Amino acid sequence: MTRQCNRSGCCESATATLGYDYAQRTAWLVDIIDKPHPATYDLCARHADGLSVPMGWTLHDQRRMVTVPLFETSQAS
Repeated sequence: MTRQCNRSGCCESATATLGYDYAQRTAWLVDIIDKPHPATYDLCARHADGLSVPMGWTLHDQRRMVTVPLFETSQAS
């Protein structure tokens, strides 16, 4: 069973896990972890890609595998 994105109102499947350290003012994104942890949040690709952190914080996103689609999909109007 796949987990859902933790962002309110989002029903997409989670692909990344967000962790943070308040004392160091650091946040990091990694590929989704096997077992959820109370101090982390699962995010879908859209929310992980658009994540920004507060001023003065550092975001580390080097450990996440980002997949590039082979074909561009068009959305119906």
